[in-house]
Amino acid sequence: MSVRILVADDSASFGRVLKQTLETISGVEVAGLCRDGRTAVERMRRDMPDLLVVDMEMPEMNGIQVLETVRRERMKTSVVVVSSAGDRARELTMRALDLGALDFISKPEMMLADVVAELRARLAPLVQAAAHRRDVQNLLRRDPSAGRPAPPETLRLTPPPASGKAATPPPADAQALAAATSRLMGITARTKPSMALIGVSTGGPEALGRVIPKLPAELRVPVLIVQHMPPLFTQNLAAKLDSCSALRVKEAEDGEIATAGFVYIAPGGKHLKVTAGAQQQIVMRLTSDAPENNCRPAVDYLFRSVAAAFPGRSIAVILTGMGRDGVAGLQALKTAGCPSIAQDEASCTVFGMPKEAISAGVIDTIAPLDEISAEIAKAVR
Repeated sequence: MSVRILVADDSASFGRVLKQTLETISGVEVAGLCRDGRTAVERMRRDMPDLLVVDMEMPEMNGIQVLETVRRERMKTSVVVVSSAGDRARELTMRALDLGALDFISKPEMMLADVVAELRARLAPLVQAAAHRRDVQNLLRRDPSAGRPAPPETLRLTPPPASGKAATPPPADAQALAAATSRLMGITARTKPSMALIGVSTGGPEALGRVIPKLPAELRVPVLIVQHMPPLFTQNLAAKLDSCSALRVKEAEDGEIATAGFVYIAPGGKHLKVTAGAQQQIVMRLTSDAPENNCRPAVDYLFRSVAAAFPGRSIAVILTGMGRDGVAGLQALKTAGCPSIAQDEASCTVFGMPKEAISAGVIDTIAPLDEISAEIAKAVR
């Protein structure tokens, strides 16, 4: 089934570039090219495309007004916004992500020969994400219970006896496993997490906007976040979350000690890792090491450092996003004895990173987005 895409951009030249780029992606049908937001809204009402690629600055209705209409009228069309450079553009882009935009792409300042290739690399996974989102929405409309993964199976070491029958003693290896598990559970019960970790990508600003403000002011641990986002945009994200949260939200700084009552976001373009200070403080370091999973910052990078420096002393959360960043880091954390939470499919903008982590068997709890904050607080308590 093809993905029907509508393009809205008041620049005739860039609109044509977007259209031509999208037409090179397999399974894409470009439903039209609009020069203003009002026309785009009319076309969406009539044609119901799967994806709208919309410029932020347009006559009649700008990108924000288009997104507000999409939300108000509960249109099922996914939206990717085209952002320009500058402080004002970043603010508008963050507002667009708050309103539910799937993601954003940056408008090139000059039409160079490799622009189409770069745009295609950025747009192709977003087209796939929009197609998956459409399919999940269609499934949920048919069956509201569909799309919600069952919780991970619980290992039952000793089967319950049938009614009226004596229990059969478990074999020796099962007894040994039960004893080892009991010892491990005892250790875990005595070791509360000293930090909470969150990895998130596509759909992250909206997801974080529903998770971070719900964390209680008395949360006794710092929260460290890796959100896939370019430089400067993480600044805007931190300011936005700080304005509506009981906890203080800021970008992490190199050499800073992570403190309870604070939420730290890895700056765009820098990896975030932690090391243990002389008094076992959580010392945050920023690096320019090579990207991992095509990302910098990368979730794996942070999670792996925590597993090494503070084994068994964190709670890790993986939220909406494309790809599999975080899986290797979660494996390291799980080996070190840390619990983990994944966002469920029905509430994800893109069920990529959580799905990969669940499939890899490194998730202990699967929860809807609006229950994630409570799960974190419960784990910390």
